[in-house]
Amino acid sequence: MEYQYPLSIDWSTEEVIDVISFFEAVEKAYEKGIKKEDLMVRYRKFKEIVPSKSEEKKVCGEFEESSGYSSYHVVKKMKEAGEADLISMK
Repeated sequence: MEYQYPLSIDWSTEEVIDVISFFEAVEKAYEKGIKKEDLMVRYRKFKEIVPSKSEEKKVCGEFEESSGYSSYHVVKKMKEAGEADLISMK
């Protein structure tokens, strides 16, 4: 992976770890699939750190631009998954 995660200097070390964990979950969804529950937990923590839609759009847009992975599409698929246990973007 030759890209950087979008981070804010205002975030604590723990918050940076949680944001990176969410983006790693997005990567997993694209590369091999991730359990829906695991993705949901990481997304909830991410939303505690990045609560506003506009900031989420900015941070996730920066991540998509550098990685090619769309957080928006992964989260949308997670929300629409119903009873599915695995979220995969393949």
